[in-house]
Amino acid sequence: MSLLNYSTTIKEAKTVGEVTQILVKNGARQIMSEFDDEGNASGISFSVETGMGLRGFALPVNAVPVALIMKRDPKVPNRLKTIEQAHNVAWRIIKDWLEAQMALIATGMVTIDQVMLPYMRSVDGGTFYDRYLEGYGTQPALGAGE
Repeated sequence: MSLLNYSTTIKEAKTVGEVTQILVKNGARQIMSEFDDEGNASGISFSVETGMGLRGFALPVNAVPVALIMKRDPKVPNRLKTIEQAHNVAWRIIKDWLEAQMALIATGMVTIDQVMLPYMRSVDGGTFYDRYLEGYGTQPALGAGE
């Protein structure tokens, strides 16, 4: 099975706009696009009201691993094995994932802070996932049934 959205013809900029619309429709109060040194969109930060007050989130979009997967996949035509296409694909994957998360939130099955917790900004500007990697994740997790 090939990578989701590998053949998209939708450009990164259009998808960033769609992601922005999804966030606004679902309560985002502030949105900021982030860009890498080459001017490619590399993430989006936003704030939204949660049960604990207004919280900031940073959703990264990394096209490099997408490009590597596409390069190795024989089903992906050579004309699509470009970093530009990888950016297009990465953003489409994020958009699809975000739409699925918003559907879960809309049903009341989860809350936005529950779904987005790894991406929530901590007081130092990093994310909760960054803090986990820095040592909190060294605590042993409980096994199933514990």
